[in-house]
Amino acid sequence: MVAGGQRCALLCLALAAGSAALGKRSPVKVLSDGMWQELLQGEWMVEFYAPWCPACQSLQPEWEKFAEWGEDLEVNVAKVDVTEQPGLSGRFIITALPTIYHCKDGEFRRYQGGRTKTDFINFISDQEWKSIEPVSSWFGPSSFLMSSMSALFQLSMWIRHCHGYLTESVGLPVWGSYAVFVLATLFSGLTLGLVMVFLADCICPSKRHRPPPYPYSRKLAPESAQLLKKLDEEQEADKEDISDDETEGKEVPSRNSSPSAVRQRPVNPAPTMDNS
Repeated sequence: MVAGGQRCALLCLALAAGSAALGKRSPVKVLSDGMWQELLQGEWMVEFYAPWCPACQSLQPEWEKFAEWGEDLEVNVAKVDVTEQPGLSGRFIITALPTIYHCKDGEFRRYQGGRTKTDFINFISDQEWKSIEPVSSWFGPSSFLMSSMSALFQLSMWIRHCHGYLTESVGLPVWGSYAVFVLATLFSGLTLGLVMVFLADCICPSKRHRPPPYPYSRKLAPESAQLLKKLDEEQEADKEDISDDETEGKEVPSRNSSPSAVRQRPVNPAPTMDNS
């Protein structure tokens, strides 16, 4: 009876310890896309992982132990699930798992050291992160380029969720879901194109739609054409008169000069005969 009571007591203690361990809150903070601004303040060590990654699973115990030292080292230890938070993974362009970044006051450095608790503690306490070149501001997570990449990753995740909803909840076939996305893309492209054309026409109107310089130019167009025609005819008539006068002037001197051009030989008077 005594031995049975001891066994029951040990079993109760084991169950209590297990429940306490399960109820203990993990010191590792879980980051989401909406918590991006928090990374820009203070010092952080962030692990990017995926639940299906074996290397990430083997790292979790050491990462949990390191997180217990976070309060003493004054560093925030966090993790990001890339399968659920595409915005953050898009900002950092995660291409390998697990990937660890050190963040301090808006500067980001990729950690490439050992993967034990001691290595992480020494990296923070000895300030080994100072020997690593920070990510360029042009390609950093807070740059415009990476912000656009984050939005693109979020859009791709939203399309993935919509595809799952259409195929699983609504019951559409896969090709039907693709057809819906194709039609939506065409409609949005046409709408955006029309809006851009309308804005361009308002900012820089074409010549056809510009107001005429004179309000009565259309009414006076036939009269002005007749006046121009009369002026052209008068100019042509004046030119013909001038040309006729020039030709007559040339003919008169030629006539006057022809007799003078011929020399007249002097005629000697005939000798008179003396009868006597």
